[in-house]
Amino acid sequence: MIDYTLTLILFIFGACIGSFLNVCIFRIPEKLSIVFPGSFCPICKKNIPFYCNIPILSYLFLRGRCKNCKTPIPIRYPLIEILTGIFPVFLFFKFGFTPVVFFWFSFICVLIVISLIDFDHQIIPDIISIPCIFIFASSAFFIPEMSIKSVLLGIFTGGGILYTVAFVYFKLKKTQGMGGGDIKLLAMIGAATGIKGVLFTLFTGSLLGTFAGIFAILFVKGGNRYLKIPFGPYLSAGAIIYIFFGESLIQWYLY
Repeated sequence: MIDYTLTLILFIFGACIGSFLNVCIFRIPEKLSIVFPGSFCPICKKNIPFYCNIPILSYLFLRGRCKNCKTPIPIRYPLIEILTGIFPVFLFFKFGFTPVVFFWFSFICVLIVISLIDFDHQIIPDIISIPCIFIFASSAFFIPEMSIKSVLLGIFTGGGILYTVAFVYFKLKKTQGMGGGDIKLLAMIGAATGIKGVLFTLFTGSLLGTFAGIFAILFVKGGNRYLKIPFGPYLSAGAIIYIFFGESLIQWYLY
């Protein structure tokens, strides 16, 4: 039986975290503190009062515009809050009320921040990815099937595969084809999911990235075959798919 009260609490909690993720996505690439000052409009620089900063609801009440300068607020802000609100609910349904939910929710939040920053700026800040390799190496204590050996194999396989690809591409083309941020991201994913998760993520992310590239070439105005597409969001999507469906999809594919 579904516990609607708990589901609502989890969604509200996730949406509040999503509001903080929006701050991280905007401020980290600008090298601004994610703590001080408080929330402000990036256009008029006016502080946003707490009653105008309620996840999702404030966007609706303000009709998608800044209270002071009336500049449109990107729809992405409430969508990220909704998305981040949905994930703890889904994780609870899959894993129950266990520490695994906390671990995977933290991991997904980092992936959301990385994906949006990479999408906006085509960078994956080391200040996120490098510490998180060590943080999510704690998967050995949270995820039953993970061990210290699995963590180390995941890190070195994840980082090693993309480093090798980037090295060979540079030698052949004499130009950089993959950023170091993607290498560290896949190492981070390996720390959380192990070698099996790395291989699944790389395959799924590459597949999603290929479809996105074809779509951009065919349908996006000005698209061309040399269009640079950030790989981070697709690796992140592959990792999230692995969390929820990885084992089932692997078993289906093998048998």
